[in-house]
Order: sequence, then structure tokens, then C-alpha cells
Amino acid sequence: MPSPRAILFRLHWALGLTAGLVLAVMGATGALLSYQEALTDWANGDRLVVSARETPPLALSALTKRIEEQNRGLRVARLTIKDEPTASVAVRFDRDANTKVRPDSVYADPYDGTVLGPMRGEALFNTVLGLHRFLLIPGDSKGWGRQITGVCAIALIIFLASGLVLRWPQIHRLRIWLRPNLSRPGRARWWSLHAVAGTWLLPVYLIIAVSGLTWSYDGFKDIVNAALGAAKPAKPMRTMKRPEASPEAKPDLDAVWTAFREGEGRGANRMQILLPETTRQPVRIRWFLRDDDRPAARNEARYEAATGTLISTERAADQSLGQRAAFNMLEVHRGRFFGEGVAILFCLASVAMPGFAATGIALYVLRRRAAARRGMRKGLTPVAAE
Repeated sequence: MPSPRAILFRLHWALGLTAGLVLAVMGATGALLSYQEALTDWANGDRLVVSARETPPLALSALTKRIEEQNRGLRVARLTIKDEPTASVAVRFDRDANTKVRPDSVYADPYDGTVLGPMRGEALFNTVLGLHRFLLIPGDSKGWGRQITGVCAIALIIFLASGLVLRWPQIHRLRIWLRPNLSRPGRARWWSLHAVAGTWLLPVYLIIAVSGLTWSYDGFKDIVNAALGAAKPAKPMRTMKRPEASPEAKPDLDAVWTAFREGEGRGANRMQILLPETTRQPVRIRWFLRDDDRPAARNEARYEAATGTLISTERAADQSLGQRAAFNMLEVHRGRFFGEGVAILFCLASVAMPGFAATGIALYVLRRRAAARRGMRKGLTPVAAE
């Protein structure tokens, strides 16, 4: 009967030959997605800037109306505004009611609402995201792709645990534990590179796996949020009773915008406004302060869509570290929550995932070849005469 260590070793390589290949795809696409904003801004540099004017920008209601007039049949669902006189507005539309496909986002001039053009690269990154999260399997979050990537995230945790256990007897030899020996020939070299790199990147992969699982399993997300002290929405600074309004009334965007700019939005620089179709849902505004635009410093306020009355506010400064992490799980997943230096490390770890798959396959093939050669030598050994 195989020893527990031998069973663990077989489980490690068996998962490597299956889930490891999917993780390689998820790692490569994740590395690309980690800098989606920077690459999108680079591709749309000519549409990010407008000419500053002495006249004030259009009111929010007039701006959305002007944009929708130039895109017949589409409804503005989100506006991203910067408090800079030369910054354009990024516009995201609602999904098509029949096809459920979201139209291309566009940039618009905040002074007159002129559409400057579609967002270059958005379709590419949507495809990359679909590959990363669902492997482009039909059904998206309701299809098998979400379950497969979730299982592979669990496999990554098993990789980390089994790899650590398989290396454990060598922990007293730090030189072997933390520094690869690339001078060794053949399989030993690949094993050293594979094992040492995995040891260094173990904390990064653990965070990536745990945060990624929150999108695959709602129950696991609840457990993580509870552990981070955010089982319920982050404690609101203010809570007010929402007045009754006609369910079919249109949101009063100007009232909401005025209330935000004169209240919670003082000092805000980058703002993302999520617009409901009717007053049955609140208008949500996420923003970053001018002097603190870290991903971990995102704030959010909710306003009554019919009147602009403040419903609740969630400020990063009033939240614990765990609550901020739960509120910004995507940034935790990408490493940006911990700062730009750590984000680069997370990106490199994602790039390395295909390398782990490649070295793991190389180790498996070399081991099989070595076993085959040993079997051939045994078969060629002459039998002693009786």
C-alpha cells in the first residue's frame, strides 16, 4: 500500500496535469486583467482629454439625455467622472433587454455631451474576462465554467498545501528551501525551480485562490465576509428613511448630484455614478478623494433617486481593514489593495502560473522516462545460471 506521502505526491501531479492547465489559462488572463485600466487608458489617450472651457459642464440629467440621443435605444447605466477641467466622461450602457449583451462603452465631452468614440480594447478585455472567469463556456456565471474555475481555485489551495508538506523535511536547510539550484542537471534542476518558486509565491497564490473563490461560491463569500468583519454591509455613517416615490418615476439626477457635491462628495476627484432606470432603486456613487485614490480607499454613498436624499454612506476611513478588504475584494484579488508594488508581484505570480504547469509537466515526463529506463535495465539484467 502506498505511503501517505506517496499518495499526496500522486494527488499533486494528478491535479497538475488537469487543473494545472486551467490555472495556467487563468493566470495568463489574470495578469492581463490586472492592468486593464492602464492599458485601456493608453489605447484611448486621445479620447480621455477634452478642451477646457469657461462654461460649466452640463448638468447630469442633460449630459445623460444628450448621450442617449446620440445612441438611440440605449440607456446610460454608469458615468465615470473626474473632477478635472480637461477630463472626458466614461459612459457605460445598460444591457440589451433581449440579447442581454452590453453595448460598447463610449467617452463623452462633459461640456456638451458629444460622444467622442467607443472605448477601444473593451471587447478584448471582456473576452479575456470571460476566459478568466468562465473559460468562455456558454452560460457565464450560470454555466459550468464558473464551477470549473471554482474547483481549480480549490485545486490551487491543495497544490500549495501538498507542495508545502512534500518539501517540509527540508525546511531546516534554508539554502535549499529558498534558493533554486539551477546548476543541477535534468529533473533535479526543474524540481528545484518549481519547488522554490512555489515556496516564495505561496502567500500570493493563497490570497488569489481564497479571494477568487468568493465569486464561485456565494456560501464561501459569506464565510469570508464574516471572517473579515463584514457579514453585513459596512456600517453606514448615516441612515435615513427613504421617502415614498412612484415606482415608474425617473431619477432626479441633478438633485442627487447636487446633494453629493455639497455633502459627501467634498474633496472627491474620481467618481463613478451608477444610475437606476427608475426610482425603485437608489443612485449609488462611488468615489475616491483627491488626496487618497488608493483602491483600498474607495467610498460609496446611496441616494434616494426621486429626491436626492442621502440614504447611507460607507467611508473607507470609518471601516476596519477587514471591511475594506471585503468591500474591495477585486482589488485584493489583483493585489492592488496592498499597493502598487504588491500589485506587480501579483501580476508576476499570475504570469508564472503557466510556468508552473510547464515545469510540472516536464517533471512528470522526465520521471516517466526515468522509470521506463529503470524498467528496461531490469528487463535486460541476465538471469544467473542455476
